[in-house]
Amino acid sequence: MYRIYFCLFVFLLLSGCQAFVPDWSEQAKLPASGERANLYQASPDDWKASIERGKMHMLVYPVTTTGLLVPFGPLQRIIEDSQYDGIESFIFGRSFSTIPELYEWLGLSLFPTDAQNALSVVPFPSGQPQDIRMGAGLLARSGTKGLTFSCAACHAGTFFGVPILGLNARRPRANEIFVLGKQLESVGYQGLTDFIGKLDAGEDAELKKFLENLKSVGVQKPLVLGLDTSLAQVARSLARRKDDPYATKDDALAKTPRQMWPEDFVADSKPMVWWTMKYKTRWLADGSVVSGNPVFTNFLWNEIGRGADLHELETWLDENADVVKDLTAAVFATQAPRYGDFFGWESIDLAQAKAGQKIFQERCSRCHGTYEKGWDDPTLSQGSLSEQMQTTKVRYPEQTPVHDVGTDPQRAQGMAHFADALNNLAISKKMNTLVVPQKGYVPPPLSGIFARYPYLHNNSIPNLCALLTPAAQRPTSFYQGPAENKQTDIDLECMGYPTGDAIPEAWKQEKYALFDATKPGLSNKGHDVGIFADDQGRSLLSPEQQKQLIVFLKTL
Repeated sequence: MYRIYFCLFVFLLLSGCQAFVPDWSEQAKLPASGERANLYQASPDDWKASIERGKMHMLVYPVTTTGLLVPFGPLQRIIEDSQYDGIESFIFGRSFSTIPELYEWLGLSLFPTDAQNALSVVPFPSGQPQDIRMGAGLLARSGTKGLTFSCAACHAGTFFGVPILGLNARRPRANEIFVLGKQLESVGYQGLTDFIGKLDAGEDAELKKFLENLKSVGVQKPLVLGLDTSLAQVARSLARRKDDPYATKDDALAKTPRQMWPEDFVADSKPMVWWTMKYKTRWLADGSVVSGNPVFTNFLWNEIGRGADLHELETWLDENADVVKDLTAAVFATQAPRYGDFFGWESIDLAQAKAGQKIFQERCSRCHGTYEKGWDDPTLSQGSLSEQMQTTKVRYPEQTPVHDVGTDPQRAQGMAHFADALNNLAISKKMNTLVVPQKGYVPPPLSGIFARYPYLHNNSIPNLCALLTPAAQRPTSFYQGPAENKQTDIDLECMGYPTGDAIPEAWKQEKYALFDATKPGLSNKGHDVGIFADDQGRSLLSPEQQKQLIVFLKTL
């Protein structure tokens, strides 16, 4: 018996018995605490260190085998040397004077200053140039440096001067840059080198690899600024490969893709915030990833959309499990921003917030969970406004639900076009990643909802006033502008974008920022009947009740 115990002890010691493996299965449930912020149940010191490493991977893409690495030297020459304005205008449709101007156009957030770090602790990645932005990074390969884009390109946003990791970028152009880059296929290697001149050996190798992998990339431009077409890009890219366990590249399919994604089908959606992940057990807006680590899945889908060789990617994932773990730990540990840090708790009427909580519990909690507040806690209810306003507990379903409340179905429908192809991949099976198309969407936890406008999965509703209004009465168009000026760029009463005459004139100059909810895939219907409206489309909330509910939502 003692020998058995000794062998078991040695086995646990050698296998790292302190490591905790999260439940990524389809049957996974939240623990009794109701969240998985410390996903790997690490000690405080180990957890903190893992988060800090993970943040670096958020900011600088760590996949060294990535399919699309843009040789940085030639890119810099094209942008900063006026003699290349012709090819620059061909690629981007405009000219830039500097690389930072390109980053700004892409919608990438600046790194925070020391003064801002009180609200958003974002480390600056070592070894990167000082003018880099969150989501862009230079990666060394083939004896040269190439530009690549990381998670933070879409999942780091600047909210009234404060860059926040985990907030969706408000006006990202990540997918658009792939569409523009795809044009380089028509120029080709010889055309590019004839135009930009001699390359060193590393630049030459990476340019050839870039153009070769670009053949396996399929793209689709978002209908409007602020949305993401990653589903379409993954599907269109898979269609350019063989239907086998490693999606083997094929020159014939690259020229004549398989029919996988319907032409002009729109399944655009917004990048999702990260701080709700700790409360979930399935992933994406529609909850269609029912098992598997979502960060691992993100690496796989990213690289399909970047034309990578999946054998090489599998090797990288096997050899870099610690990178995946640290990035996952950091994503799940992300904290939501608080309304009072931006607009002051004194602007909140406590009585109205309490009244709104009762309305929320009656109308919203069955799908979005319940939120215990400091004012409910005897030890905090007599404290400062900040203490009373804090959310002390989020109670979300132990298994993430999916509901169909009549919102635009095309994002959810899009998954059905390529779910089988994803599930059949060797890497998906190896990591037990399973995609099951859904009818409807996940009603997300609402922490930090004040900063997450425009609303719904497709950004179709500009503010909470419109969201709480019967669908037929919602505005069908609005502009998606930046969050820079608190006096003009936000409607604080309605919590979201200003509409009508309140829209800043400067926003109207950018036609790509105009949201038209009458287009397929961009509908603002649903999420009203049986919630805020009766079956005749009449509001179930009085103007005062609507106001009270919005005040409560600001405190989450």
